[in-house]
Amino acid sequence: MLPSSAGPPSHRPAPGLEVRPFRALTYGQRDPAYLARVSSPAYDLVTPAGRDRLAEADPHNVVRLILPRVGPSATDSPGSVELAATTLRAWEETGVLLRDEEAALWLYDLVPGGAAAPTTGWLGAVALPPADSSAVLPHEDTYPDAVEGRRALLAATGTDLEPIVLAHDPEPQLADLAAAARSAPPTLELTDADGVLHRLWRVAEPGLVARVVAALGRTRAVIADGHHRFAAARANSRAHRGVHGSDAVLALVTPMGPGGLRVDPIHRVVPGVAFPDAVLAAGRGFVTADVPVDGAGWERVVVAARSWLDDPAERGLLITDGRRLVRLSAPSSDVRAAVPAEAPPAWRELDVVLAHHGLIGGLWGRPDTADAVLIAHRLEEAVRSAAEGAGVAVLLRAASPTDVAAVARAGARMPRKSTLFVPKPRTGLVLRPLEG
Repeated sequence: MLPSSAGPPSHRPAPGLEVRPFRALTYGQRDPAYLARVSSPAYDLVTPAGRDRLAEADPHNVVRLILPRVGPSATDSPGSVELAATTLRAWEETGVLLRDEEAALWLYDLVPGGAAAPTTGWLGAVALPPADSSAVLPHEDTYPDAVEGRRALLAATGTDLEPIVLAHDPEPQLADLAAAARSAPPTLELTDADGVLHRLWRVAEPGLVARVVAALGRTRAVIADGHHRFAAARANSRAHRGVHGSDAVLALVTPMGPGGLRVDPIHRVVPGVAFPDAVLAAGRGFVTADVPVDGAGWERVVVAARSWLDDPAERGLLITDGRRLVRLSAPSSDVRAAVPAEAPPAWRELDVVLAHHGLIGGLWGRPDTADAVLIAHRLEEAVRSAAEGAGVAVLLRAASPTDVAAVARAGARMPRKSTLFVPKPRTGLVLRPLEG
């Protein structure tokens, strides 16, 4: 969770993304209802119960590849990656998945329900830059075990099963290139369970592909989603140096800012802490005050918390046990001192940094491990978990895309799972075998 350095290295090669067309692997059936049924959210957004529902929805749902199961419960048990590889081969052999004859890029529009304009990006094989390059910069910490799990799956299947997401610098030419690609009907289209419309165009015309590659080559990018998969791709590349295709990763490359992604927060739940004790300890470093909740039940806490978090005039963090809601504001000098002094300014003032270093690690004395600090991608999930006895939920505001970029450019790292870039690409629509 500490920043990786106080600033960027003194020398970096010339920046710029290297994006390549690739021979995709896609489902043979392209009916929108079928694609909705066999695709999935990204693996780290799928709960165990959600995994079961997706797997039961269709025998060819991609969750059987990204979260293979061996035995009655575990999704990462021994043999699971071999099961994924066997399943993938069987689906190719029986024509469930078909391989493109020629390489292409894919234009990808995501349109949330009610949105006036799409979030637009390009799917391509992005070359893994040298370690001292600024072409692709992470902004979050990773867990070694999670990286190894994704690396083992990549090595076993020899396939990028889902794209990471990169947010790139503005490049005006890309809007016209996307408009040119949209002149044909979309190749793939579906609406997911959250009401997001996904539309993809396969783009193989050499001139258009070359112009897109050149335009993206003038940009740098921050990893918006997929830090563990990016690290896994690097590890796999080191292990298979020189093997064709292992030097790149499947990525959706979308702009930082207009036409790109927005950032939602990711909340925390700290188990095994009694709420009165949590509030008392928090009071040693913050000013604490109850936030009124209109009615009883965790659902009413969600309403009050959302109203408070959406108010730009408010400052601070919220904690709750699903019954009471308490604001933490005006962090003391001791809380701020818990933030590493060498951290860049863009990093030191983030709510998630103050929460992890000052509150969870400092005042509550909890380590930042997967079992000590649980992750909740939705406000409802965090508050309900606390109410059902999991512990104390820490509710955070999202960092802005500008904040995220500033942290990455400063060579720092936010705490793991700090940002939720949305909307998300759908997993299973386009896969990339490494050899092509």
